Amino acid sequence: MRVSPATPAFLALGAALLAGCSSPQPDRQAERVPAVVAPAPPPPPSPSSAYAPQRVTVTGSTIVGASPMMKRAPAPGYIVVVPPQADKFPDKEANATQLVAEHPVSTFSADVDTASYAFVRRLLSGGRLPPPGAVRVEEMVNYFPYRYAAPTTRSEPFAVTIEVMPSPWKADNKLLHVAVRGFDLQQAERPPLNLVLLVDVSGSMAGPDRLLLLQQGLRLFAEKLRDTDRVAIVTYANGTAVALEPTLGRDKHKILEALDGLRAAGGTAGGDGLQRAYALAERHRDPQAVNRVILATDGDFNIGITDPKQLERFIADKRKSGVYLSVFGVGTGNLNDALIQRLTQSGNGNAAYIDSLLEARKAMAEELGSTMFPIANDVKMQVEFNPRQVAAYRLIGYETRMLARQDFKDDKVDAGDMGAGHTVTAIYEITPASDAGKLVDPLRYGDNKKAAPAASGDELCFVKVRYKLPGQNASRETAHAVRTAGTRKGFDAASEDARFAVAVAAFGQRLRGESALADYSYADIATLANDARGKDAEGYRAEFVRLVRMAESLGKTNPVGQP
Repeated sequence: MRVSPATPAFLALGAALLAGCSSPQPDRQAERVPAVVAPAPPPPPSPSSAYAPQRVTVTGSTIVGASPMMKRAPAPGYIVVVPPQADKFPDKEANATQLVAEHPVSTFSADVDTASYAFVRRLLSGGRLPPPGAVRVEEMVNYFPYRYAAPTTRSEPFAVTIEVMPSPWKADNKLLHVAVRGFDLQQAERPPLNLVLLVDVSGSMAGPDRLLLLQQGLRLFAEKLRDTDRVAIVTYANGTAVALEPTLGRDKHKILEALDGLRAAGGTAGGDGLQRAYALAERHRDPQAVNRVILATDGDFNIGITDPKQLERFIADKRKSGVYLSVFGVGTGNLNDALIQRLTQSGNGNAAYIDSLLEARKAMAEELGSTMFPIANDVKMQVEFNPRQVAAYRLIGYETRMLARQDFKDDKVDAGDMGAGHTVTAIYEITPASDAGKLVDPLRYGDNKKAAPAASGDELCFVKVRYKLPGQNASRETAHAVRTAGTRKGFDAASEDARFAVAVAAFGQRLRGESALADYSYADIATLANDARGKDAEGYRAEFVRLVRMAESLGKTNPVGQP
């Protein structure tokens, strides 16, 4: 019988498929065709398998054995190996409760990053609870749009709104909610862009949830470029290359063609890529423009400059020249979130995590325009508590953004930056002075520290925001006294935005396993958020409630990484 050339491959494929449906048998002919991989059904979630590597095969446009996030295949026959869970996160303990008598002042850097929320959402949607280190409460809270009062003039770039309300999870305690909203530039006021897109095209970026997803998001961003904006593209793998020389926004077809031509393979020369991208940005640096490098990566650097401290020094030095850095993270398994956080904080930028095309649209098309245009640099916040009214306080989140008290007035100390229209939310849990005896015993020999003047006895605390206008070296400062008379009588009397932010903060603490929320359930948090959803045009708040319900279910069936 004559055998057609296609027959051996067809027989091998049939044998491999049959092997997946029956007990394995030795098959010498199948062994001679190593390109065919028989997918095994994914095991049910369990503490031991949740972080195990998975081998998945692409057939046509379907990826067998992959997570629902992988919806589009790069090419038929392409084999994707999902690595073991080796994601790296900043190692920071939750902020401890501070006694006002010993530490009356709390100081931290503003943060508008949102990466943590999107990463947590991806894990929950994939059927597992996040490791505590992946949860940064402030990034989850600041992910959502809020309708805080807006400033009316660019010369005063912030409006500060403060509310005090009862804590929903601990009787007698109160929550101090501080909201800062930045001035929003009109489209006509926005300066031109001088951007270098630095895209990781190493082998670890292969797959539809990494490079392909970034390409889709960056295409959406490119469509919004104005004619006078300038964009270049640098790639890195084993080495670096300029995929697109600086090109004006009017030539969108060139930019889109360069994006579509990116392919993933090789090592990860991220440090060298940063050097080349900054050199390109500095060559066309315009003092009247926004000069920025945008790094898109899973955070793996293993060729060239790999020492995090050396990278930080390099980026901080380039920041002084007026070229900032922002980072988009993708993927799981080898996401170096800890490095991404360090680099963005050194580069006066912000970090976002892209887990879906919808998030790419939000972060790269809808919000990137505002993020690109800073209205204030080195934004620091400081709260001084009145010992007559407050016995102790705890800042919820911002563990990676804490500053020393003296850093507040030191203009050489770097801090966070805010883009046009951005909001920053900070929440403190405070214990009233009347409950001081529940925390510690009184001092046998008394407290020699001076009490607050009688004139300020009705003040709960004093809030200060310090910042620099873009292009200026001297800081400005705004201050607000918070009086006890303004405390909401009940939690429901607080604004919808404040109550929803509190619900998100509660969720973050619960996911981290913090003891303060030990008796406050996911069901309680879902109810809290549902009651404060308000207008939710894009459905972000409704999605949040679903994630809380998902975490509740997972906590009962598969408490991976949870106490």
